[in-house]
This record gives sequence, structure tokens and C-alpha cells, in this order.
Amino acid sequence: MKKHLKQTVSTLLVAGLGLAAAGTAFSAESLQDVMKRRNLSQQDLLAASKTYVPTGKRDEFMAFSSGGQSGQIIVYGIPSMRILKYIGVFTPEPWQGYGFDEESKAVLRQGNIDGKEINWGDTHHPAISETDGKYDGQFLFINDKANPRLAVVDLRDFETKQIVVNPIYKSEHGGAFVTPNTEYVIEAAQYATPLENKKFYPLEEFNEKYRGGITYWKFDRKEGRLDPTKSFSLELPPYSQDLSDAGKGPSDGWSFTNSFCSERYVGGIEKGRPPYEAGCSAKDTDYLHVINWKKAAELVAAGKARKINGHDVLMMETAIKEGILFLVPEPKSPHGVDVTPDGKLLVVAGKLDTHVSVFSFEKIMAAIKAGKFESKDPYGIPVIAMKDALHTQVALGLGPLHTQYDSKPCIAYTSLYVDSQVAKWNYCEGKVLDKISVHYNIGHLMTMEGDSVDPKGRYLVALNKLAIDRFNPVGPLHPQNHQLIDISNDKMQLLYDMPIPLGEPHYVVAIEASKLKPAVRYKVGTNSRTDKPNPGAVRAGEEHTDKKGNKVEVFGTLIRSHITPETIEVDVGDEVTIHLTNLERAQDETHGFAISTYNVHASIEPGKTVTVKFKADKEGVYPYYCTEFCSALHLEMQGYLLVKPKGWKASKTTATAGATYTETDYKAQLKKVVDTQAVIDSVVAYITSVNYKDFPDVVAMVDDAFDQLGKVKDVKAKADEAAAKKDWANATLWTEQIWQYQVKTADLGLRAKTYLEQNGAKKVK
Repeated sequence: MKKHLKQTVSTLLVAGLGLAAAGTAFSAESLQDVMKRRNLSQQDLLAASKTYVPTGKRDEFMAFSSGGQSGQIIVYGIPSMRILKYIGVFTPEPWQGYGFDEESKAVLRQGNIDGKEINWGDTHHPAISETDGKYDGQFLFINDKANPRLAVVDLRDFETKQIVVNPIYKSEHGGAFVTPNTEYVIEAAQYATPLENKKFYPLEEFNEKYRGGITYWKFDRKEGRLDPTKSFSLELPPYSQDLSDAGKGPSDGWSFTNSFCSERYVGGIEKGRPPYEAGCSAKDTDYLHVINWKKAAELVAAGKARKINGHDVLMMETAIKEGILFLVPEPKSPHGVDVTPDGKLLVVAGKLDTHVSVFSFEKIMAAIKAGKFESKDPYGIPVIAMKDALHTQVALGLGPLHTQYDSKPCIAYTSLYVDSQVAKWNYCEGKVLDKISVHYNIGHLMTMEGDSVDPKGRYLVALNKLAIDRFNPVGPLHPQNHQLIDISNDKMQLLYDMPIPLGEPHYVVAIEASKLKPAVRYKVGTNSRTDKPNPGAVRAGEEHTDKKGNKVEVFGTLIRSHITPETIEVDVGDEVTIHLTNLERAQDETHGFAISTYNVHASIEPGKTVTVKFKADKEGVYPYYCTEFCSALHLEMQGYLLVKPKGWKASKTTATAGATYTETDYKAQLKKVVDTQAVIDSVVAYITSVNYKDFPDVVAMVDDAFDQLGKVKDVKAKADEAAAKKDWANATLWTEQIWQYQVKTADLGLRAKTYLEQNGAKKVK
């Protein structure tokens, strides 16, 4: 290993990261100088070379991390660990206008509970949609532990499309987990409560009236939405259900769910009773729930479910009678049951046990077929003896918690919370292969596509609960620490510490970046939250304002660098609705919209239409502007909301110009237009002289450029008309507008030209 390391570093020093002989061509410092100045070792250099993604290049994998108490999802690249985006899910997110425009408010309001607005969430476990057990990169699901909800994120635009509220739970932790073809998304309850809504029973009736459960949310892939009408739940005992996994291959059709506090202990430290942590850890084992979800779905379809709060619930009595629900003792206080990629084994780790237990699906099925049960639980559920279900147990260390898999057969990685380590081990042979320390108190871990049938290996991310001394101090509240580990060799190597300053992430999933195909623009006039045409959309030239009584409705547009209309006049007390459509076709030309004082904000990506509403309850003059820096004249992309007193009448009918213009000014503008067109013509000549059509990004830029230039015709007609009347002010300003369109065209063209030059475009005949 040391020899290999020295050879690698030597190669980097000579060939990859800087030639000593040629160092002065790039910097006054050599690489050795930098290493000495920053006190870097050769090991540091190797780690840096494994994570560095050169400017303009992209990551191999994309990670989607829960955002904990932020209620959001964090997106970052691997191996660079660069944060790419926060996705607003259960919490308003101002940059994206999530929860500010009416379209995204409608999504957030789907998450209301009993009519009460819930504007935060505690996101825990994301899951990527699967086809044949492989990540397909189409959808992402995330749960809210605090308020039992699930959300659907469409990975075509990385936006939240739907929030559903669990109709029978008051808390959950075990979501989201998908079946191999995303037929269902699994969500398990956490703390037992009465299933009936708004129903009180005292804690003394815990065993009789409180229940747990597992919900199977039916997913309609065509609509990209969960379908509550075709979803169902399974009533379970008042154990605290935890995480789940769906079977694969031979175990497809079954699901598996942990539990803790199977003692069903009720605390009351304020009453002199021992606390929950004592009562819930008294036994040596908890229960793994083994469920035939395919047969459960058939039973529900056959009408054998009971309606609770309007939701289909398969009661325990029915599940036991029909032979679809079984229990297996599992290590104490587990957090995760993880099915191996081949679907033959299940790994469970209990935080209060030093072992991981590997269960055999074949043995579990054999016990069920033979009716071989050691007992029944207090609710009559058959219990399979642990010894009859085990494949092996492996002592890993203190606080084993969560397991993920490698691309290499039989290789797994398990987090050790108490030891602050990751263990690499062989679950077929039952032996430990390697350990590495992490910083500190690791919870979940994640390998690339490591919970699918086709893990990719390469990297592991340790989600550490404590950072302590790893980063510069920022006060008592520390960031979380996601550590990147190289698992491509026999020995693991720690590569990178990544501070996460947004909530406490619990779990993360990562997918090959090549599987994601997000769009860069919407079809003009799209409501991105429903993926349907927005009735408030208009095209250029169709902008208008309607007023009926005290209701004012504005249909406007945005394009570099103006908002139409640039003046909105209302009376105090009017209810104002503003629809805004981003007419841009250029990639990354997002516009924002904000009005002073009225808490109005929107983010409008190319092609999107959004709606904002407010009551103009305070007279005055309120500027509005674009909040995204979109062009050289971004600051001029502005307007005024005029809230007039009741009965106000204008005393002047002619506006006073801020400046005067002459024929000389007009001719100067004309010359500028001619000169700029010459630049555009030269750029077009180059682009069309090479194989630009072989570069999709360039084709898009060319289309966008001509879209801008296509607006010149109408504006030129206005300039010519004004010049004919010797109206030099309007002639000059409309000609200036022509030049603005030319500048945007030239900007796109020059970007396209640079792209072609840097990516090896070839001359064509």
C-alpha cells in the first residue's frame, strides 16, 4: 500500500498536478511549496486528487440527503461533495419561491393536517424510484417524521409535486422505502397512538387502544403521484415500528420492518416512573415484522379491509388469519433492516448489541411453510425463532446501526455509532475485513446505489451526528459532518469532510449522475407543480390587466431585461392577482419577482408561469424588481406598484421625461446597432462553419440567440415610426431596445463559440 501510495504521489507531482520544471508557467509556487506551506502530507494529496473535480467537469454521482429539521432535501455531487441545490419540500424555501407563489403554496397546503397549516418538517429517509430493483432516476420520495407525511419530488425538474398526509398515524419514522418497481412506497408508524383521528384514550389503555402500522402508498408512475384511493395500511401492535426494506428477487413481494420498545413500556418520569429509555431497553430483543405485501394488496382489493378515517386498513386479525404477517426476534433497538442485493439475506443491527444478525429469507419461508413457530406475541402474531431464521451473526463493535452494500459480492458496510467507526465485513463468510474511524458518532451510512440490486461501490458517505472539532467554530450549534470514504480498495480511505449547515440529515441516497435527465426549461406557460398549462400564461404582446370591482388581475411576462407591465395601478383595498410568465428560452435565465412591503416573492424559471396574490391594504408607491441577476441591465428590470387612495384622480395626463434626446442621439444608437450586428454576423459565420449541430448544448444556445434576435423586427418598426415623426426620444429608446436584444444574442453566440472551441468542433464543408 505504501509503495503504491508513493508511486501515485510521484506521478501526481511529476505529471498530474504540476511539473517542478514548468511550475513557474502556472504559479510562483511549486506543488511542493504549497504542500509545505499548508502542512499537507502525501496522503492528503492523494485524497485531494480523488475528490477534485476540475472546473467545468461534473461529478460521477448525485446524492440526495434529507435535510432534517429544515424540512428540505440537500443535493450534492460525489466525489466533489459540492452542494448543488436545496429542494423545498415541507418548508417554504425563498430562493425558489417555494411557498410564496400560489402554485407551490397549493403543494404545501396538501400537507395541512386537520385544517392546520404545517410549514416545517423533519425529513429523514429519501428513496429513489426503481425499475426491476435498479435506480431509474425518475422520482424521489421523502418522509416527514414530525408530521406523518410523504412527498414526491419529480427529478425531471427537482421540484416537489405532491405531499400526502398519513390518515391514521400521528408520527412515523419508517419512510420512504420503495418496492422493486415502485408499485408502492412504504411508510411505517413510529410512536403508537389510536388510529382513529381526534380520538382520545388514556395511556393506561395503551395495549388495547394504541396501535402501530405500515402504510403502502400506491404510486401512479404515469401521473407521477401517490394515489391515496389505492393505498392501504396494515394494523400492527403498539411496538414502535422503525425502518423498512422491500424484498428483491426471491424475496420480492415481501417487506420487512424493524421495531423497538416491543416492551410496550409507558414512561412518566415526572410521576416517579423510570424513563422510556429504561423501560424500552429491558428485553434482549425486539421484533422484525415480515409481511407479504402482495397478498395484503389482494386482500384489500377483495374487500377484507376496514375503513378508518376513510382509509383502507387491514386489521391484525385478518392478517394473521390469512397468513401474511409474522415476527422474528431481532437485535435490540435496531435501526434498519437491509436486504442484500440478491434478495436472499436480511441484515439487522441493534444499537444495544455488538452483533449484526444476518437472516435467511429461505429459512424464514421454510419456517412459515412448516408452521414452525416458537410462540405467538400478545396479539396472536406467529413468532419464528431467531435460530430458525439466522444465517449468521457477526460481532462488529459497539452500536451497530445501518448497513449498505458494495458492488463486490458479499461485501457490506455497517456504521458503529458508539465506536464512531465504519466496519467492512463479509456477510457470506461472517468475518470482519476492515474498520475506519469517522468523526463522530455515525448514524446512517450510504454507498453508491447501495440499497438497490445493483450497487456501484466506489464511495461511501458516513453521516456523522457530531462534528465537534472538525471545522472552524461557528457557535454552540455545529454543522453535521458528512465524510466521504474511498471503498474501491481492500482498505478504506477517508477522503473528505463536508459540513452540512442545514438541519440534521439522517439518510442520503446516491445515483449515477448519467441516469438523471433533468430539463433545462419548461414549455412556455407551464405550471411546474402540476406539469400542466397555467391558465394565467400569456405570450409577448398579450399582456393585459383586468379590473372587476375590487379585484385586479394582471397577466404579465418577464424577459431580459424588463417586466411587462412596468406599472401596476390599483386602489387601496383591492385584491391583486399577478400572473407572470418567463418568456426566456435560454438555459439558466431564471427571473425573480418581488414587491416591497407586501411579502410578495416568486422565482420563475424559463417557460414557467407563477401566480402571486395579495391585498393592497396600504396606499403608497412600492417598487418591484427581478431578484435574479439576469443581464447587464438587471438593475433596470423594475417597475412600480401604485396603490392609490380611494377616489384619487390624476391631475396631470402627460408624463415628464427624465431626459431629452436629439437626432444625433438617434444616429449614434443606429451606429451602435450596426456595429453590434457585425459582431453577431462574425460569430454566426464561425458557428455555421463547424459541426455545431453535433453539440446539443450549442444548438440550444443558437435557438435561444435567434429567439432574442427575432424580437427585433417589431421593435424596429416602432423605432422607424418614431423617427419618421421626428420623435427622437422614442426613436432613440426603441433603437436602444434593439441593441439590448442584440447584446443578449451576441452573449449567447459568444458562449456557443467558446464552447465549440473548447470542445473540439470541426470544420464542415
